[in-house]
Amino acid sequence: MKQRGFLFRLSFTLMMLAMMAGVIQAQGLVAAAQNNLSLRVCAGTQWRRVATLQTGMNIALDGRISDNTWVRGISQNGNVGWIYAPDNLSVGTDQIATLPVIDCEAPITVPAPPPGAVVEAPSAPAEQPEPSAPQAPANNAAPSGNGVTITANGNLNMRSGPGTDFRRVGGVSYGDTLLVDGQDGNLNWVRGANNRGEVGWVAANLTSITINEILSLPAISADTPFSLPIPGGGAPAPAAEEAAPDTSNVALPPPVTSNSAVRGFSYGGHIRNLNTTTANYMWQAGMTWVKIQVRYNQGDDPSGWAGFINESHNLGFRVLLGVVGDPGQVMNGGYNDAYAGYVAGLAALGVDAVEVWNEPNIDREWPSGHISGANYTQLLAASYNAIKSVNANTMVVSAAPAPTGFFGGCSGAGCDDQPFIQQMAAAGASRYMDCAGAHYNEGIVPPNWTSGDPRGEYHTRYYGSMVNLYYRTFGKPVCFTELGYLTPEGYGPLPGGFAWAGDTSVAEHAAWLDGAISRGRSSGRVRLIIVWNVDFTGIYGDDPMGGYAIIRPDGSCPACAALGN
Repeated sequence: MKQRGFLFRLSFTLMMLAMMAGVIQAQGLVAAAQNNLSLRVCAGTQWRRVATLQTGMNIALDGRISDNTWVRGISQNGNVGWIYAPDNLSVGTDQIATLPVIDCEAPITVPAPPPGAVVEAPSAPAEQPEPSAPQAPANNAAPSGNGVTITANGNLNMRSGPGTDFRRVGGVSYGDTLLVDGQDGNLNWVRGANNRGEVGWVAANLTSITINEILSLPAISADTPFSLPIPGGGAPAPAAEEAAPDTSNVALPPPVTSNSAVRGFSYGGHIRNLNTTTANYMWQAGMTWVKIQVRYNQGDDPSGWAGFINESHNLGFRVLLGVVGDPGQVMNGGYNDAYAGYVAGLAALGVDAVEVWNEPNIDREWPSGHISGANYTQLLAASYNAIKSVNANTMVVSAAPAPTGFFGGCSGAGCDDQPFIQQMAAAGASRYMDCAGAHYNEGIVPPNWTSGDPRGEYHTRYYGSMVNLYYRTFGKPVCFTELGYLTPEGYGPLPGGFAWAGDTSVAEHAAWLDGAISRGRSSGRVRLIIVWNVDFTGIYGDDPMGGYAIIRPDGSCPACAALGN
């Protein structure tokens, strides 16, 4: 009987242990605060305090640094941060050691724990529980060792000192490596050399560096010599000669006085290929402009476009070239001048209009972390002056932003089109354009509608709202460098991201294009509409460009007939 009772107690104990293990695995390592503790942004007392963990409160832990002194977790109130563990928590070092080693920026992996028994404290939390926390080394310590190799998490500026008020001396693109030899003493900036020999400071939180790596670096001053070998060999690059301006706050040059020769209203089409079939359909539609997008790489020669420009002119079309560069090159020294020189070369060849970039409000087309209307305006101003200096008759169209409300304003990854063009206008962009570029490609209602879209009320839904917003923002005529309606008819179901256009017919597609162009002609606010698109017929995958094409899969062109009439 005693043996049976022992076995029962043993089984019960094992079952409870298994249940507790399951709770730990599901909720993290739950601990109670033994003192009033500061919850911090990262591991160390030098990091900002985000909340207070009162004595008795629970925190679910999901990570640690390698020496087990600092742990990261989420409190019972939902606050996420790091605390100094020794003698401060109800769990021991052996339990903490079972947690994974993580970086400061790693996402929290456990839910908030149930409440603990809070002990009210008579005063604010003291820092005494954290006296032995790892500290940054004293400033101006000499760099030693082999340094730390880190990776850029975006396109970053390299600066002459630890802060955005220091001048730009170089840059790195997403995925580039830096050999780092020191930090600023506050663990916010690190200094390193890239593969081109440029030496400068970058924001630590925009790189792959971990808290343990940054703590291993000496704190140095801006004038401490870089003593590590330059990656790839060679000597440090001369920063004063290679430095590029920080374009966010550089004064704009005065605009070249000029007026474009293009007046009134015109329309045309964005093409994939210029051939007899495409030209015939465009003539039938009454189009007088042809647009194609050019992908520019720094160092390209514009003369290769002479044949296309001349052929288009011989066929009776004016030419708009939308010139978009490589986001990974934008932060290179002298980039704005190089790009401006390229588009000026196109103007010298006789191109009728240039759209300066494409959708610079999203990180697909502009470097992440540097997206703003002010930054783009620097490129626009340089390009406008370069173009007008060689050909006053070339019309300059500002880049059409991606029409979107996805970002809820602006962030490092992108900016909604309305705040982006407002930033442009505030920076003085209106002085450097003949026409304000715009895109309209998500319509599922006729162009005369101003409300009633089943997806909700937002300006990008309506043709008229887009015209009014861009015209009023810049006080310039609007050039739609892409205007199109999507229909799946003739192809099959649209991919999920484009299902909103599933009910649009080819007849509506044709009628709405005709209506938009008619309204543009009579509005007095629109100078140019480029139909997106003419001949991307058959391209119908994740990006169903063929669904926008006016030449349909069966070879017909209902929109051509509508526009021609």
